[in-house]
Amino acid sequence: MIVEQITENKVNYHEDKHSEKPIRSIAKSISWRVVGTIDTVLISWIITGEIITAFSIGAIELVTKMVLYFFHERMWNNIKWGKK
Repeated sequence: MIVEQITENKVNYHEDKHSEKPIRSIAKSISWRVVGTIDTVLISWIITGEIITAFSIGAIELVTKMVLYFFHERMWNNIKWGKK
């Protein structure tokens, strides 16, 4: 049912007044990454009991997750499944 709605209502980005602008997607990505890193820092602090160690883990996680996400997206760009 959802697939039928998507395929029947083909509209490009400029015609679709309800889709997000790219800047909103970027802001959401950054805010989600911040939330994820805060979660990692808190969990690390609870487990280790050391705030410096927790922030170190959070900082490393922040960078590695962004790098991994970039390559994950690039790989998905090469997969034809679900594209026209």
